[in-house]
Amino acid sequence: MNILQITSDWKWTGPAEPMLLVLEALRLRGHQVSLVCPEAANTREPGLAVMARQRGIENHLDLMRARGARWWRDSRDTSRLRALIADAAIDVVHTWHTRDHVLAWRAVRGQRSGSRPAVVRSLAAAEQLSGTPWNRLLFGSGCDGLLCAGERAVEQNERLRAGRPISAWLGAVALERFAPGAHEPADLRSLRRSLGLEDSSPGGVIGVVARVQRHRRFDLLLRAMKELVVTHPGARLLVVGRGTHLESIARRPAADLGLRDHVVFAGYRREDYAAVLATIDVLTFLVPGSDGTCRAALEAAASGVPCVATGRGILPEIVLHGETGVIVEEDPAALAAVWRRLLDDGEERRRLGEAARRRAETAFA
Repeated sequence: MNILQITSDWKWTGPAEPMLLVLEALRLRGHQVSLVCPEAANTREPGLAVMARQRGIENHLDLMRARGARWWRDSRDTSRLRALIADAAIDVVHTWHTRDHVLAWRAVRGQRSGSRPAVVRSLAAAEQLSGTPWNRLLFGSGCDGLLCAGERAVEQNERLRAGRPISAWLGAVALERFAPGAHEPADLRSLRRSLGLEDSSPGGVIGVVARVQRHRRFDLLLRAMKELVVTHPGARLLVVGRGTHLESIARRPAADLGLRDHVVFAGYRREDYAAVLATIDVLTFLVPGSDGTCRAALEAAASGVPCVATGRGILPEIVLHGETGVIVEEDPAALAAVWRRLLDDGEERRRLGEAARRRAETAFA
């Protein structure tokens, strides 16, 4: 099969790596794969196209960097995409965002149903779409298949499909990169020291991997941490991520709560990210971000790290309560109690982590 992946976002965002992992897997299965996306706006950080080239996947069309669908503005990209689809004899066009979905839909319109490629849309967010006329068109007859993040999202959105194909997936992770035991103990000890975690061994490390944004419930994390350190003064909260308002959302509130010595801000990590994840005893994931498959929760599972999560979005489908992690209420006392239990019970942590890795090898591969 000849598959074209199109995305209108040039950035290396949450959904980008799973998308490339899927392309690589399809290529390994013997399919032909192609990518279409905008090139990066600057060279300060590698964009999606650069990261794809590092994996041997070329960008076949430099789309305009734009948001939203605009009929006249997008006419040139539509024409170029239509020509590429015809020249390359594409069988399936896989889209991820509204703009690229509309571009693909316009590019294949008018072709005979037996000869035109199928348009498949992946929903990055595990959410229920509103039943507006636009959504009924775009997610109904506007695509041949709809791929949702989790079974709950399928149930919530199948009303828009009117019997057309709809399916679920739980995301994808590079299992070999996050394999338990992949890092030398001495290297991990050195990394822990560089992160300022050398005094935290008796208390344990609670990790959160997320962009620091207001809706990600850092207020809840910090209040729970305030309760935890009463009984576990050696515990640390390791925040892996960055954000424009990190100072007001996390650093200053942590200091105000007397947690300056208990919260470590590791920033955004790239090359040593898998090793940083391996320094964590328990990952905590409260609110899904732009990637509805909650990539950090998948990576923690692949690393053999148990996850404490809320019941939001796809999280209860990724973290099986009592089997691979714990689903907890959004309450500081409840969250602190689960952390305390897992930090005190190394055997339960090990059992949950090993089960999470086994599930990652089948469900998230």
